[in-house]
Amino acid sequence: MTASGNSRWGLILAVWGAGLGAAAQYGKISVIFGRMGELYPEAGNAISFSVSLVGTLGILLGAVAGLYVAAFGYRRTLVWALWAGAAMSALQALHLPFGVFLASRMVEGLSHLGIVVAGPVLIAQLSSNSGRGLAMTLWSTFFAVAFTLLAWFGLPLADAWGLLALFGAHAGVMAGLALLLGFSLRDVPVPEREPLPRLAELPGLHLPIYRSPWISAPAAGWLFYTCCFVAVLTVIPPYIAADMRAFVLGMMPLASIAVSMTLGVYLLRFLPGVRLAQLGFLACAAAALWLWAMPGAPAACIAMAGAMGLVQGGSFAAVPQLSSSAAARAQSSGAMAQMGNLGNTIGTPLMVLALAGGGFGGMMAVLLVLFLSGAAVHGLLSARRRSMA
Repeated sequence: MTASGNSRWGLILAVWGAGLGAAAQYGKISVIFGRMGELYPEAGNAISFSVSLVGTLGILLGAVAGLYVAAFGYRRTLVWALWAGAAMSALQALHLPFGVFLASRMVEGLSHLGIVVAGPVLIAQLSSNSGRGLAMTLWSTFFAVAFTLLAWFGLPLADAWGLLALFGAHAGVMAGLALLLGFSLRDVPVPEREPLPRLAELPGLHLPIYRSPWISAPAAGWLFYTCCFVAVLTVIPPYIAADMRAFVLGMMPLASIAVSMTLGVYLLRFLPGVRLAQLGFLACAAAALWLWAMPGAPAACIAMAGAMGLVQGGSFAAVPQLSSSAAARAQSSGAMAQMGNLGNTIGTPLMVLALAGGGFGGMMAVLLVLFLSGAAVHGLLSARRRSMA
């Protein structure tokens, strides 16, 4: 595949499928979290670690994961990460002791990290210049699509066959993707592998990644986006009228997907990814003001989610636009994984704290500041890139 050739959409969709599997590593627990006590009644509050442990390794290792993926190889990382994820889900379906279950979730964290770092690099490699915006926007939807599919199909499966059946089904999907991609990616030209970093070098390797206004820019905005996305879905629902709540919560991720794949893709024909992300943040801020004035308004909630879709697509499209080499793209994707896990971890507690201290208005004020900060950080990094060019 060359930049001037045609995008290989079949393979792009397959790699996107791997992204869905990676998102389901979070989602398979999130959608049944209220029932996890049925499997581990002795766990008590420690059951929350079943979600957070997957993201811990992303916070610690996300940025440098790109360097290791570049050294290990993008195809190899993706396929082996899928196999590792399949193995962990298969073990979890056997109803592991709680301590062993948590250990398996940490291994899933490594699997997740491998997929989310290698996946976008391979998608950029498989797409033409003209198709890359659409391909990266498609990749940006993997979390929202996965959670929607889990709500539609995963929950009925768990209700009908038990919670462990959901883990077994996830194992089967991951193994199928590993077989498919292990076979179909064999003839895809991939970038040369980079030298393997030494463990002693890890602390210092973060500095050049985050000092670069090209490599770090997508991650810088992504931190503010992820602080808001999960938090909004967690803390806003009680303010939505009970008879509309289920409809609105179902529509919010769908609105995000629909806007990113339609308006977002169209705007990427005229705007660079960074500008689209900024536009999305400003639209989110406008929706936050609307929601502040009309707490729980269904249209305002859905509009905010739709605006977040612009941030999603613009952020992932910016990775190949700002980083020309595969190694730099892997570093940028790794930094996005690191900042994304950090944002997901701190976002909800931050909103709950704001809600406790300032009520709904305090929470919306924090949300507004985060959205405006996302737009501002992109503006600052853009100015820095111009000054260094």
